[in-house]
Amino acid sequence: MIQVPKLTQAHEKLKTLIGTWRGTETIHSSPFDPKGGKAIGIVSNRLALDGFAVIQDYEQQRDDQTNFRGHGIFRWDSDKDAYLLHWLDSVGGPLSEMRGSFNGNILQLVGQSPTGRSRATFDFSGLRRHTYRMEVSPDGQQWFTFIEADYSRMD
Repeated sequence: MIQVPKLTQAHEKLKTLIGTWRGTETIHSSPFDPKGGKAIGIVSNRLALDGFAVIQDYEQQRDDQTNFRGHGIFRWDSDKDAYLLHWLDSVGGPLSEMRGSFNGNILQLVGQSPTGRSRATFDFSGLRRHTYRMEVSPDGQQWFTFIEADYSRMD
């Protein structure tokens, strides 16, 4: 017989992400985006699977046009004792996975890909706002900021 899992405090912490957010993004020049520039980001996070996951839909706009979309699933993995983010986007690369933990209202996740490491930091310390930073590293030692964003809650 399959034992039905129970929600834990770690699952409850996922609710920190819930909401629809919109804000300004600064994309720093890099091999991924040589010009860099400003963008508008819209993030929609909703609770799913009876509270065991959060589904994220992301859209980036530049020059009043959507130029990038992403879809993520955040979840708590008790076997790995970590939060996981499974990510797909319109660039078309393989499914990626990042893992990490909350420290207060800050969620930091780290992942590995063929192009190097990435580190995402979501800071929900603000009232009805959060910041986001994506850093990349070719070697896991030196980190470079790729995207910085400041989002306000829309709902």
